[in-house]
Amino acid sequence: MSEPDEEPDAREVVSEAEAKFDAWRNRAGFVLAPAAFFLIWLLPMASLKPEAHSLAAIIAAVVILWICESLPMPATALIGAALCIFLRVADAKTVLAPFADPLIFLFIGSFILARAIFLHDLDKRFAYGVLSLKWIGARPSRILLAFGAVTAFISGWISNTATTAMMFAIGISIIHFLFKQEKETGLKINRNYATALMLITSFAASIGGLATPIGTPPNVIGLGFIRNLLGNEVPFFEWMLIGVPVVVILYLFLYVYLNYLAPAGVKEIKGSAEMIARERVALGKWTRAQKSTVFAFGTAVILWIFSGIIALFAGDNSEIYKTVNARVPEAVGALTGAMLLFLLPGNKTGEKAITWPEAQKIDWGVVLLYGGGFALGVLSFQTGLAESIGKNLTLMLPLSGEFGLLVASVIVAILLSETTSNTASANMVVPVVIAIAQAQGIDPFVPAIGATMAASLGFMLPVSTPCNAIVYGSGYVPLMKMVRYGVILDVVGAIVIIALVSLIAPLLR
Repeated sequence: MSEPDEEPDAREVVSEAEAKFDAWRNRAGFVLAPAAFFLIWLLPMASLKPEAHSLAAIIAAVVILWICESLPMPATALIGAALCIFLRVADAKTVLAPFADPLIFLFIGSFILARAIFLHDLDKRFAYGVLSLKWIGARPSRILLAFGAVTAFISGWISNTATTAMMFAIGISIIHFLFKQEKETGLKINRNYATALMLITSFAASIGGLATPIGTPPNVIGLGFIRNLLGNEVPFFEWMLIGVPVVVILYLFLYVYLNYLAPAGVKEIKGSAEMIARERVALGKWTRAQKSTVFAFGTAVILWIFSGIIALFAGDNSEIYKTVNARVPEAVGALTGAMLLFLLPGNKTGEKAITWPEAQKIDWGVVLLYGGGFALGVLSFQTGLAESIGKNLTLMLPLSGEFGLLVASVIVAILLSETTSNTASANMVVPVVIAIAQAQGIDPFVPAIGATMAASLGFMLPVSTPCNAIVYGSGYVPLMKMVRYGVILDVVGAIVIIALVSLIAPLLR
């Protein structure tokens, strides 16, 4: 088994002023988090159950610690879970159950696959394959555009998380290539570019999921509420009449602003075509370990997209789709691919494609971070905290009528998606919006569609979506950059969804 090249240093260089601000931010969290906890815990909140009241205080403290990065983010997530048990928000079994959620095993399986791809230099083969396309070459701006567009397209047909897991390894390989060539050519590449490439992997996957009803779970959940509570059936391609324009506009905006705010600093790496050709030749013939890894990875991809293909032809209400989706969820696909690596042959006799010592080098911190964040989201739903927040936020916004409720529902769904999973946000917001609309004598259809789509946004924190958690684990995405770039996309996403849903959704009634 060949040893991978040493990872190039593509991480952002922090200025002295930024270092001082980060140090101040880290220290501030130790003051602000306890203050927020005790302030909320001591405030009278008669409308909340005691468990929900305690959870509100815990979430406030945890979010502050995450933003300030006073402690490692996985450690903060574990502290939040421990506090939930200590303050009797729920019992230990309930609080810790999300750490064994299927999404956690999707992370583990996909991270092991990515590790094997890196170990056997498949990342280089992927990168050189993309960069050898004449239109792209080694032009960083075009790489960003094409890579993000492919990610968004794939995400329309398989889950956002599975798409991010699949494209993550390819994105890392492109970063490695570009910064390796920087050393050889002397051309300086802006370190922000690595951040942009990772963020477009996550953000484009979340955006792309809006294109079809099966692209992301919140779509299925929201449409289920609309069908069961309102009796409105939204066919596959009618949803796409809204979803595709939303995806195209949001993705183009995403590319333009990331390319503007985090440019590579060079238009093209000179001599790149010759270098790419030389490097591809140097890789030699495909090794047995590489073939085994491609087979394992391809198996995972096939299992990820299989249910989506069935839904496309048989419908997402068909029995065959429901059966396959229940028996082969994304986690099973990822774990199947990962476990094949331990069975398939490596390069030497008796050697396997990956060993456990290598597999366990994956980023377990991201697994724990998302597990803790998901636990808080699940508990906020179970205790009624999220429903209370959703109702109060919706009613507090000075908006009325169908359009006003649409605006309110989109804003609330995005806010909840930042601290809970997108799935939880859809589960909480859509039925609340329908109930409020019916109480006011308003047709709930348009606001419910808006809330369903907005639940897939939430780009500011690693715990906002599994996609964010995956790319945050790369080490190329500073937290404050995710917050800064994510809030821009949240705001523009809200505007685009409100505008297009208000124009197109009435035609689907």
